[in-house]
Amino acid sequence: MKLYTSLFFLGLISTVFFVTCASVRSNEVWALTTFKEAVYEDPHLVLSSWNTLDSDPCDWFGVSCSTARDHVVKLNISGSSLRGFLAPELGQITYLEQLILHGNNLIGIIPKELGKMKSLKVLDLGMNQLSGPIPPEIGNLTQIVKINLQFNGLTGTLPSELGNLKYLQELRLDRNKLHGAVPASGSSNFSSNMHEMYASNANLTGFCRSSQLKVADFSYNFFVGSIPKCLEYLPRTSFQGNCLQSKELKQRPSVQCSMHAGAPPPKSHSGVYPKHRPAEDASKHQGASKPAWLLVLEVATGTMVGSIFLVGVLTALQRCNKKSSIIIPWKKSASEKDHMTVYIDSDMLKDVMRYSRQELEVACEDFSNIIGSTPNSVVYKGTTEGGPEIAVISLCTKEQYWTGYLELYFQREVAELARLNHENTGKLLGYCKESAPFTRMLVFEYASNGTLHEHLHYGEECQLSWTRRMKIVIGIARGLKYLHTEVEPPFSISELNSSAVYLTEDFLPKLVDFESWKTILERSAKNSGSVGSQGAVCVLPNSLEARHLDIKGNVYAFGVLLLEIISGRPPYSKDKGSLVDWAGDYLEMPEVMSYMVDPELKHFRYDDLKVICETVNLCINPDPDKRPSMQELCSMLESRIDTSINVELKASSLAWAELALSS
Repeated sequence: MKLYTSLFFLGLISTVFFVTCASVRSNEVWALTTFKEAVYEDPHLVLSSWNTLDSDPCDWFGVSCSTARDHVVKLNISGSSLRGFLAPELGQITYLEQLILHGNNLIGIIPKELGKMKSLKVLDLGMNQLSGPIPPEIGNLTQIVKINLQFNGLTGTLPSELGNLKYLQELRLDRNKLHGAVPASGSSNFSSNMHEMYASNANLTGFCRSSQLKVADFSYNFFVGSIPKCLEYLPRTSFQGNCLQSKELKQRPSVQCSMHAGAPPPKSHSGVYPKHRPAEDASKHQGASKPAWLLVLEVATGTMVGSIFLVGVLTALQRCNKKSSIIIPWKKSASEKDHMTVYIDSDMLKDVMRYSRQELEVACEDFSNIIGSTPNSVVYKGTTEGGPEIAVISLCTKEQYWTGYLELYFQREVAELARLNHENTGKLLGYCKESAPFTRMLVFEYASNGTLHEHLHYGEECQLSWTRRMKIVIGIARGLKYLHTEVEPPFSISELNSSAVYLTEDFLPKLVDFESWKTILERSAKNSGSVGSQGAVCVLPNSLEARHLDIKGNVYAFGVLLLEIISGRPPYSKDKGSLVDWAGDYLEMPEVMSYMVDPELKHFRYDDLKVICETVNLCINPDPDKRPSMQELCSMLESRIDTSINVELKASSLAWAELALSS
C-alpha cells in the first residue's frame, strides 16, 4: 500500500510538472519562437542559441526567467543589429517585466498586443526604424515605469491613454515624426511648478495625470500648440525642435511644420502585420496537451496498474521534451491559406508604379528573354510600350512559402529601392504583385552593356581600357558614397561584387541590389520544410555574406572589387584561391605591384595603380572600425586619379583612332 501511495504522489508531481511545462511554458516558448521567426537578419548570431529542440528558453541569449524558471521575465537584446519585425505574439508573455530591444534595425509598427503585458515595467524600443502610430493599448501597461521610443520613425498623434500610467517615471519620444498637441490639460488655477497638485486633480487629462513623471523628452517631432503648464517643470530642451508656439525655444522652420500640419490621422487598421488567427485557434497550438483532470485520472489508474502508470509518466516526460513542436501562426499551408490576410500600409508604396504581370509578360516577350539568373531570382530584359528598356527581376519562391513577414519585407524593400536617385545607382521603375499566378517582381531601368562581371571575365578581348576602368572605379565609389552618406537611413548593397555593377551604353556604372532577397528567401524555404528541418539559415562569421550586411562590409567588398577590376581575376577560384590572399604579396611592394595588372591591358598608369593599391589596403583592414568611409575614399580617388580624355590620348596612340570612330 505504501508503494502505491508513493507512486501516486510521484505521479501527481510528474503531472504538475507536465501541466506547467505544456500549458505555461509552451505559451511563452511559442511567443519567443515567433519573435525569432520575424527577425530575418541576425548578423551577430545572437539568436543562434534559441533552439527549441534541445535547450531551455531560460538559457537562451538575452532571456531571463523567474527564480522558479517557470516564466520569462526579461528579454534584453540591444545593440545586436537585428533586422525584422516586432511579432505581436510577444504580448503572450504576460509575466515579462522588461522588454529591451534598443539599438537594432527593427521595422514595421509597434503591435498593439504589447498592451497585454500587465507586468511590464520597462519598454525600450529606442534606436530602431519603427514606423506607424503609438498604439493606445500601451496605456494598459499599468505597471510601466520606463518607456523609450526615441530615434524611430513613429507617426500619428500621441495617445492620451499614456496619461493613465500612474507609475511612469521616464518617457522618451524624441526624434520621431509625431504630430498634434501634447495631450495634457488641467485647471489654470495651479501654478506650473506644482506638478503633484496637478496630478491630484480629477479634472486633469493626459500627462497632467502622470504624478510620477520625472523625465520626458518630446523634442524633434512635429508637436503643435503650447507647452502644457503641468509639464513646465521639465527642461526646456525636452520640447525643442517641434512646431510649438514658443519664442524662447528653437523650433522647426515653418515650411517643415506646414508640411505636417495637414497629415491625416492614422487609420486604425494601418498595422503592417499579418492578420493572425483568432485567440482560440492560437490556444490550440499553445496548449495542445491533455487536460489536467485526464492526466490525474491516468495517474490514479496507474496506482492500480503499474505498467499503465509507467507509460503515462514516460508519455508526460516525452511531451514535456517536445516543447518545440509549435506551429508558427503565419506560415501558409493548404488549410491555413483562407485565414491568411496581410495588412499593407498603402502610403508606403503610393508613389511607386505598380505593373501588371500581363504588361511585363508582353514587354519581356512572354518571359523568354532571360539575361541572368540565380537560385533565388530570374532577370528578364524587356521593352515597355513607348518607354525605356527594362530589367525585370522575378523572385523564385512558391506561394506556400511566402509568409506574411515576407510580404512586409517585399513592401519595405520596394520602398527602400524607390527612394534611391543617383546616376550611379540602378533606378527602380516599379514593382509587380499578383496572386494568380503568384508573382513578385521588381522593375529596373535597363543598363544595355550588361554587368561588369561579364566584361571582366567573359570578353573575347579586353574591352575595358585602363582609363575606362578608372572611370568605373570612381563611378562605383560615388554610388556607394551616395548610398552610405547621402541617404537617410543609409543603404548598403547586400552583395557588392562585379555582378552587382551594371554598365550603360557609355560604360557608366550602376549599382543594383538584386541579391537582397537571397538570405530571406533561403531562410523562408528552410523554415517551411522545403530544404530541411535544421532551423533558420545562419550567416557565418567572416563569410562574404556576413561582410555585405552593413556599411563597413560594403567598404571591404569595394576593396575586393578594385582588385578584381585592375587584375581581371575573380574574387575566388578553385585553382588560384582567394584574390585578397594572392594580392597580398604585391600590395605593399611598389617594385612588383605592376604584376597585378590584367595582362589583357596594353598600358596603364603607374600613379593610378599606386592609388588603387593604397585604397585597397585601407578597405580590407581586418578591423572594420579602422576602414575609412566611402566619402573619404571617394575624395581620395577623385583627387588623385585623372580620367580626362587627354590622359587616355597620351597613354595610347590607338586612342586617337578610337576617339575618331566614336565621334
